[in-house]
Amino acid sequence: MSRARVIVLNSALGPLDYRIPRGMHVEPGSIVVAPLGPRQLIGVAWEAERLPTEEVGDNRLRNLMGVADAPPIPAPLRRLIEWTANYYLAPLASVLRMSLASISALEGGKTVIEYRATGEIPERMTAQREQALARIGDRQGLIRELATIADVSDGVIRGLVKAGAIEGVTVDLDTPYPMPDPAFGQPELSGEQAGVAATLRDAVTDAAFQPFLLDGVTGSGKTEVYFEAVAAAIAAGRQTLVLLPEIALTEPFLKRFHARFGVEPVAWHSGLRQSQRRRAWRAIASGEAMVTVGARSSLFLPYKNLGLIVVDEAHETSFKQEEGVHYHARDVAVMRGHFEQCPVILASATPAIETRQQVALGRYTELKLPGRYGVAEMPEITAIDLIADPPMRGRWLAPKLVNAIEATLERKEQALLFLNRRGYAPLTLCRTCGHRFQCPNCTAWMVEHRLINRLACHHCGHTFPTPRACPECKDEDSLVACGPGVERIADEVAALFPDAKTAIVTSDTIWSPAKAAEFVNRMEVGDIDIVVGTQLVTKGYHFPNLTLVGVVDADLGLEGGDLRAAERSFQQIMQVSGRAGRGEKPGTVLIQTHSPGAPVMRALVSGDAESFYAAETEARREAGAPPFGRFAAIIVSSEDKAAALETARAIGRAAPRVDEMQVYGPAPAPLAMLRGRHRFRLLVHARRALDVQDVIRDWLGGVEWSAKVRVVVDVDPYNFL
Repeated sequence: MSRARVIVLNSALGPLDYRIPRGMHVEPGSIVVAPLGPRQLIGVAWEAERLPTEEVGDNRLRNLMGVADAPPIPAPLRRLIEWTANYYLAPLASVLRMSLASISALEGGKTVIEYRATGEIPERMTAQREQALARIGDRQGLIRELATIADVSDGVIRGLVKAGAIEGVTVDLDTPYPMPDPAFGQPELSGEQAGVAATLRDAVTDAAFQPFLLDGVTGSGKTEVYFEAVAAAIAAGRQTLVLLPEIALTEPFLKRFHARFGVEPVAWHSGLRQSQRRRAWRAIASGEAMVTVGARSSLFLPYKNLGLIVVDEAHETSFKQEEGVHYHARDVAVMRGHFEQCPVILASATPAIETRQQVALGRYTELKLPGRYGVAEMPEITAIDLIADPPMRGRWLAPKLVNAIEATLERKEQALLFLNRRGYAPLTLCRTCGHRFQCPNCTAWMVEHRLINRLACHHCGHTFPTPRACPECKDEDSLVACGPGVERIADEVAALFPDAKTAIVTSDTIWSPAKAAEFVNRMEVGDIDIVVGTQLVTKGYHFPNLTLVGVVDADLGLEGGDLRAAERSFQQIMQVSGRAGRGEKPGTVLIQTHSPGAPVMRALVSGDAESFYAAETEARREAGAPPFGRFAAIIVSSEDKAAALETARAIGRAAPRVDEMQVYGPAPAPLAMLRGRHRFRLLVHARRALDVQDVIRDWLGGVEWSAKVRVVVDVDPYNFL
């Protein structure tokens, strides 16, 4: 009799043994259907020797119920799943779930009925029907997907189908993807670019693990250079994965890829319909999808023959997953390259200190592109001292920046104003009694969004209409907005330049690749004069007519005491500065700051990045902070504050005494309540060589806590809230 050890998609369970029925073929990696009580769960067969568990007698085994019509999870990916679960102290099933991200893809080829608007207006039009048709637009999907997009019930969509306003269309779920042509649209590279490209092509041909840091200033042509490595992988018949930090960057990337290879790559992100995810997953698993571009979750897909991994904008903190499995996609990408035996390219204009240290240790190979491509020059950066040159009362743009915008518009050029704060104002209070609007679910202020006339929490998503009267003192028209968000800056711009066409670009307005494409098209045809945006516009975009960048509040990112605050601010402002002067026209960057003498501001103005990074690196070394030491956060949360505090104290009392390891806390988290859960944190600080994971695993294994309490470990935390 044969048995299989299976990981089922239930994070509360460990490995389980099952009987393999006669005639069923199961091998390590096979995706199986396993019974668990009255339920049927998806699972993956694993090597028994790698997952020791209590042996169950043959007479107690239940039969597996079936094997999915899909390729097995490859061995290199199984090793990556094991490593990720071990390093980030996550359940194996939670990591495995990311590889099986489209359950519908486990079924054989078939068609499905999706729905789209016909353009017909139903005779009986209700408010919900009107809302549904307006929000659906030209999108297509299952009834459930359209209902989610429109924020209405399934019944509203079904009613529109009956009324003829929405029609069904048959979609073939396994239509093959077109093959990219490595010889299509070959670019003219400069001497420096050609040399770097040759090194990367050779690494792809060698088919061995080798991590590279592709360090090039903004506009230096990093994308065109690593496209040559992608071309080499396609020519060799091997797959490529390109990771992007933001879904909004997907659309500009697709256009550049199409210009180089004649077709678009396979996209993987949260904006895909179910049928699109199914088609992409099966093409990736079969090896048909030669190039995939996606968000961090695409890192765990079952590529059949992976030959190259590219992490674009590798310094981006959004590569760190803050929910579920707390992994960092940049670091996991390097490990996947190790298991797949393929090169990994980390591309960035402002590499993270952790990556720079790997170069210094000789583990990564650095390839530099120090100048912009062609005639484009780096922009001139100037600081505006807001103490010496303040804005007019009630405004947020200094006179020098206002004059620069006016001159830019007179030249028929475009300007970008950057403020990394969504909404109209970060705080709304009553001028009569001082009442402040706080989220009922989080320790956070409600942010005013005037475009939708609502107050919103940016942590849990709770919203309610902006009231006319103060809920505390009932005084009407007493509410005042404190501080600026992008909407408030846009209002100021509209007042100063009423004839200018302005666009607000944030995650509230650019929530899908289609919206990003619309924004890009408007910029390219000159339908936008001034962009007011958050970090969404700091990277990936190339607008030759954009010549002025104004940073409204350069000090904003330095608040909060985060150990990476100065580095993040430098990276963010350098990235947004890189949007200026990318064509033949020279660019200018004006940075509004109250601290022009701060090291990060001096480095930005002087362009002396190396001295800034050297000082930051030395400060980290002296503090034993990453990459020279290790942090791990233990977050205890519960809807019951007393239960959370009791558990946090019990964990604190049980903390082991280990040389060169300190445990701080427990203490209330800065966000002491999040989504209705009270939160306490402990912080572990240890020397680099210590195996923190083993210490924490043994430590927490000896503590019991209530089922209503959640304990999460965040190894290498980036968010200290």
